[in-house]
Amino acid sequence: MNITEVRIFKKENADKKLKAFATVTFDDCFVVRDVKVIEGTKGLFVAMPSRRMKQPCPKCNHRNVLRSRYCNNCGSSLEGTSTQPQDSAQRQNEHKDIAHPITLECREYIQKHVLDAYEQQKDASSSGGSHGSISSDFDDLD
Repeated sequence: MNITEVRIFKKENADKKLKAFATVTFDDCFVVRDVKVIEGTKGLFVAMPSRRMKQPCPKCNHRNVLRSRYCNNCGSSLEGTSTQPQDSAQRQNEHKDIAHPITLECREYIQKHVLDAYEQQKDASSSGGSHGSISSDFDDLD
């Protein structure tokens, strides 16, 4: 399996940790969207697409985002929710990956390609270009 295309969508607000979103195409037949490029304490890294976890309302059983204070369906108060700040480990449990690599080698392969595409996009935009994707197999088709 090979990455055949990476498209980078830079975020406008450059002072935040989230720098860009990426769309990664594998073997010209499978795409993963919403891969995130994030500025961490040790530099850039890639985060896989995720979704927020939900909890059911005890009154109407509507599924609400974790830590919601009130149900979005019936408006009743949701017990057990806290407005106190949580540590990073608790906040990480609020999201579950939708797609993620199983092996370290696969994670490194994806991260290398996405970060290379991000750097190329950053270099192109600083020199006046606006090339938003890289593709090893499609370069000859232009």
